[in-house]
Amino acid sequence: MDTKTLQKATFAAGCFWHVEDAFRRIKGVTDARVGYTGGFVENPDYRLVCTDTTGHAEALEVTFDPNVVAYEDLVEFFFTMHDPTQVNRQGPDYGKQYRTAIFVHDADQRETAEKSKQRLGESGTYKKPIATEIVDAGTFWEAEDYHQQYYAKRGINSCSI
Repeated sequence: MDTKTLQKATFAAGCFWHVEDAFRRIKGVTDARVGYTGGFVENPDYRLVCTDTTGHAEALEVTFDPNVVAYEDLVEFFFTMHDPTQVNRQGPDYGKQYRTAIFVHDADQRETAEKSKQRLGESGTYKKPIATEIVDAGTFWEAEDYHQQYYAKRGINSCSI
């Protein structure tokens, strides 16, 4: 694997433990780390983000090999692994930190994400509009170590939601 070809993708889809576990299973994903992004507070931690006052979302930064998995495939998977119509919540978790968002790293990612969102919205799959934000990626603040690979460290196979 040529590490020079690796790319980043950043997604928010509710609780980051589930999102990380799901993306780690995709062939071509070489790393995934949970953290916080999209807000205005520097160096946030979990306790602070949970106050819903930082503007940050619980998010996942994925490193992937585009020769193995296309960014478009990651976006399509993102839309299937959570409810993209829910505003500021997923399942029992609520607050802006649990919003649905794609944080794009360049113009090509933006175009791909917007087209995918539009297709899904026009597909009739959901009765409500797609709430997923598509915004420029900013600083990604890595979450505390105990959040990284949370399910794997605890022998949990999946989220109950």
